[in-house]
Amino acid sequence: MRSHHDMGGLPAGPVERTEHDYAHWEKRVDALMVLLSRQKLLRVDELRRQIESLPPDAYDKMTYYERWIAAITRVLLERGVLTSDELGRRMAEVQAKGDPA
Repeated sequence: MRSHHDMGGLPAGPVERTEHDYAHWEKRVDALMVLLSRQKLLRVDELRRQIESLPPDAYDKMTYYERWIAAITRVLLERGVLTSDELGRRMAEVQAKGDPA
């Protein structure tokens, strides 16, 4: 059975083949992935598994890096690297300060 994310062979419209400028937060997500991988806190197969397990409506609404950060978060929670309480507190702190970048 085909998963929702598996578009192989299905019509999906044209492929954008040009590079684009990355938003600052997208660069941060990419850097976070590199750092977590180097520290052996995240493996690419874990990231892929989490992305592929997103519900279809979430998968379709999210951008590429939004899927990455959602997957990274789920892996870190799953591994016990951080707790949902820690994550919630930190998100509240960041929201209260506003985006420094």
